Amino acid sequence: MTSAEWRPRLRRGIVLRWDAVRESDILLMPERVVVLNQQAGQILRLCDGSRTAAEICGTLAEQFPQAPVATEVPSFLQRVKVQGWLR
Repeated sequence: MTSAEWRPRLRRGIVLRWDAVRESDILLMPERVVVLNQQAGQILRLCDGSRTAAEICGTLAEQFPQAPVATEVPSFLQRVKVQGWLR
């Protein structure tokens, strides 16, 4: 599969949740919790396997036209894929 066809989604066993106490999104993993910043949570909420990485970038670019989405989002997705959070 090429990167253009990649439809990122969380790996099995990893759950994205809103934590009301911390007032932030968190990733629940076996024996680990990662507290996400607002931007990371917004990106990962779109990673449900139904959109390509390019479609995720397009959606976020529409919502945040002044943000550097075209460079920042693909870089973030690659980093979290390497971390093993996405497949």
